[in-house]
Amino acid sequence: MKKGSIITSLATLGVAVVAMLGFGQTANASSSAVNNYIKNNNISHAQVTSSVWNGFPKNKYRGGKGKPEGVVVHETANNSSTLFNEVAFMKRNYQNAFVHSFVDASRIVNIANTDYLSWGAGYPANARYVQFEQVRVHSKSAFAHEIANAAYYTAYILDKYDLKPNDAAYDGKGTVWSHYSVAKFLGGSDHSDPVAYYSATGKKYFGAKYTMAQFYTLVKDYYNEIQGTGGTINANAKKTVKYDKVTYSAGSGNEIAKLSNKKSSYALYNHVKNSRANVKSYKWPKNAKTNTKVYVDEVGKKANTKWYRIRFSSNTKAKRYWVYSGALKFASVGYTDTAAKVTVKSGINDSTRNHVFNSSYLSKKVTNLSSIAGQTFTANKMASITDLNGKAKSYYRINVNGQDQWIYANHVTVE
Repeated sequence: MKKGSIITSLATLGVAVVAMLGFGQTANASSSAVNNYIKNNNISHAQVTSSVWNGFPKNKYRGGKGKPEGVVVHETANNSSTLFNEVAFMKRNYQNAFVHSFVDASRIVNIANTDYLSWGAGYPANARYVQFEQVRVHSKSAFAHEIANAAYYTAYILDKYDLKPNDAAYDGKGTVWSHYSVAKFLGGSDHSDPVAYYSATGKKYFGAKYTMAQFYTLVKDYYNEIQGTGGTINANAKKTVKYDKVTYSAGSGNEIAKLSNKKSSYALYNHVKNSRANVKSYKWPKNAKTNTKVYVDEVGKKANTKWYRIRFSSNTKAKRYWVYSGALKFASVGYTDTAAKVTVKSGINDSTRNHVFNSSYLSKKVTNLSSIAGQTFTANKMASITDLNGKAKSYYRINVNGQDQWIYANHVTVE
C-alpha cells in the first residue's frame, strides 16, 4: 500500500496509534461540516474506473471464498504523491504490499480484482476485506470530493458483494473498517490511518476534525441511494444515480450448469444487480440445492464480474432469474493447439457454434453442417470437455468463411 506501509510490512517500524484524534466518536457524526458541504453543494462522486493489472497475485479470501467480508479504508501518508505515482509504485512493489483501488478528488481507480484478496493490512485482515487507498489532497473542495468518492466506493463494494453497512469501530465486528480499527481489533499492523489525515485536514479546511464515525454516516447514505431505499446526499440523488453498464450475450437457451456450494452467498434477481432502477432480489427455492441442474440462456458482463440468466426448468417459458457467476459451476474445458485435418460428415442435422457447447462462455449456432458437409478444414484448437454428467467430449475449432467456429468431434473424420 503506501510506501511507509511497505517498509513497515518488512521491518515493522513503529507508527503511533492516535486514538485521541477522534476515531470512533459519535458526537456530531451526522452534522459533520464536511458531509454537509458535500450535500449542500451537490458534490457528485466519480464513477469506478477499471484499470485492473493482471500482474497482481490472485489468492482467494479466507475459506476459499470469492467474496470479501467488508472494506478497509486507508490513506497514503504521503503529502506529495499523486494517484498515478502511487499506482506505479505499487505495481513495482506488489510483492510487499498492494491494495485493490485508489481514490483522489476526481477518480476512483480499481487496479486489482476485488474477487481476490490484497496485501494492505496484514494478517488476518488481508484475507477478509477489499482495501483502498486515498491520496492526500490539499484544498477544501478537493478533500470534500475525495471523501465523497471514498464513501461512495465503500458503499459500492458493500452493494456489489451483498454486504450490509456495519461500523467495526466499536466492537471489531463489521463491514466498514479503518486501518486503525484493523490494528486495534485484529492486529497484524500498527497503522492508524486514515484517522490523522481525516482529523487534520477537516480541521484545516472546515474548522473541525473529520472522523471515521462521520465518514461512516456518509457511507450509509450512499449505500441507501444505491439500494434505492433513500439517501440524503443531495436533492437530486435519484436523478443522478448511475447504473452499472452490462454487456449481454445470449446463448442457445438449452445449455446447463449446476448450483455451486457457494450459492447461499448470493441472491436471485430479476435483472443484473444495479443495472437499472428497482431491481428485485429473491430467495432461492427450497428445492434449489447444491448440484441442482439449471438452464442458462444469457450472460451479462459488468466490470470484472459475470452474471447469468437461469431457469429451473427446461421449459423456455419458465420464470428466469439473474445470478452472480459464483453461484454456478460449469463443465470444465481444456484447450490445446492442433493442426488436425478434419472433414465434416454428411447427413448430420446440427450446426457449428461460436463457443464450446455447455461451457461458461455460452454458445450460439453458426453454420448448418449440411452446408459444409464433405469439406475439409485445418483445425487450430481442440477442446476437451467433461460435462456435468461426467461424460467426456471433444470439439475442434475450424475457420468457416473467416470466422472461428467449434464443431463436435463426432461430426467429423480426422485424417
